[in-house]
Amino acid sequence: MKITTLLLLALTFISCSEKERNCKDFKTGKFEFTQNIDGKKHTSTFTRTEKLQIETYNGKTDSASVRWVNDCEFILQKLHPKNMKEEKAISMKILFTDKNSYTFEYSFVGSNKKSRGVVKKLD
Repeated sequence: MKITTLLLLALTFISCSEKERNCKDFKTGKFEFTQNIDGKKHTSTFTRTEKLQIETYNGKTDSASVRWVNDCEFILQKLHPKNMKEEKAISMKILFTDKNSYTFEYSFVGSNKKSRGVVKKLD
């Protein structure tokens, strides 16, 4: 009985541990994002400064303004949208960080449909 109680108590403390969140380390730099679309792996690379993000995907380069809401949340707005969908701003929230990557949640501003991804910092 005592062992079971100690085990449950230990599991409670482990499950409550807070994940690292050093968002300032990921505000600027060169990054890589890989995602699966229809079973195929797609990778984009991007460079982000405090106010601008330049992304290359499938040989095409595009840019977006970056507006930081706080150290872990920012809004991306395409600078040269080609259609109505690209005109919508994207809300990005860094959920937790590792040494050279972060897990984030993103959605169109105003949408309740959120997706997650992992970004790797290259430099």
